[in-house]
Amino acid sequence: MYFPVAGIEISPWIPPVVAFAISLFTSMGGVSGAFLLLPFQVSVLGFHSPAVSATNHLFNMVAIPGGVWRYAREGRMVWPLAWIIILGTLPGVFIGALARVHYLADPEDFKFFVGLVLLYLGGRLVWDLLLPRRAHPMSASAEARFQQRFNNARHGHAQNEIPPVAVKEFSLLRLVYEFCGQRFDLSTPRIALLSFIVGIVGGIYGIGGGAIMAPFLISFFGLPVYTAAGAALMATFVTSVAGVAFYQLLAPFYPDMAVGPDWMLGLLFGAGGLAGIYCGAMLQKYVPARTIKLILAAAILVPAAGYLRKPFR
Repeated sequence: MYFPVAGIEISPWIPPVVAFAISLFTSMGGVSGAFLLLPFQVSVLGFHSPAVSATNHLFNMVAIPGGVWRYAREGRMVWPLAWIIILGTLPGVFIGALARVHYLADPEDFKFFVGLVLLYLGGRLVWDLLLPRRAHPMSASAEARFQQRFNNARHGHAQNEIPPVAVKEFSLLRLVYEFCGQRFDLSTPRIALLSFIVGIVGGIYGIGGGAIMAPFLISFFGLPVYTAAGAALMATFVTSVAGVAFYQLLAPFYPDMAVGPDWMLGLLFGAGGLAGIYCGAMLQKYVPARTIKLILAAAILVPAAGYLRKPFR
C-alpha cells in the first residue's frame, strides 16, 4: 500500500501491529507510544519530512481515548492535573510546530533533536529508579498500598478493588489529592510553567506534551505512576488534536514540503494504538510500578543511543 504524503510503500497490517506492540507497554507509564513510533517511522520507514510529526499527533488523537476512558472508569484519573497540563502545553505545541517547520526540517537535525528528547525521557526514569525509596516516600507508599489492595481484592480479601483518587483542593495556586492513604500537594503555577516548556518540545517532536510530562510527574513531583498515567495521556490527547489542526493549517503555506499529516498512515497507526493503550491501561494494575519504569527506560534509551551516536562518529 502506498502512502503519498509519507512517500513510502508498506503492507497495511504493519502500522497497526507495530503501534499495538509499542503502546501496550508504554501506556502503563502514561506515555502513548508516539515517542517510539516516531523513530520507527523515521529510521525504518524512511518518513523524514515535518509531516511525520503531524502524523504522530494524529496517532495520539486516535489511539489515546480508550486508555483515558479506562483510567477514568477505574477512578485513577486526576482531572485537575490533566487540565493544568493541557492549558500549559497548548501554547507550547503551536510554537513547537512552527519551530519544526522553520528550524528542524532537515532530517539529520531532527534525528539529533529526537535523540536528545529520548535521552531526557529515559534519563529521568533511570534517575527515579536509582533514587533510594526514601526520596519519594509518599509515592512509593501509595504504589505499594495500591498493589497490596489490588492483590488482596484479586484473592477475595477486599471489596474495593481500585482505590479511587480523591481531589481535596484545586485552585490557581494548589492542587491537593489523596490516593491510597497518601496526600499529594502540588503547585499549580509550577506545573503550568513546566507544561509550557515541554509543550514546545512535544510540538516539535509530535508527541504532545503529556509524554514528556509523565517522567517529570513521576520523578520530579514524586507522583505515583498509577495516578500520573491517566492525566498525562489525557493531556497528550488534547494537545495532539490541536497539533494536527495546526500542522494542517500550516500545510498550504509550505507547498514545497510535506507538512500536514498522512491521514491513512496515521489512522492505521492509531487503530493499533487504540487497542494497545486500552489493554495497557487495563493491565497496568497487574504490573509493579518499578517494572513499568524499567520497561519504559529500556525502550527509550535504546533508540536514543542510536540517534545520538551518529553525529559524533
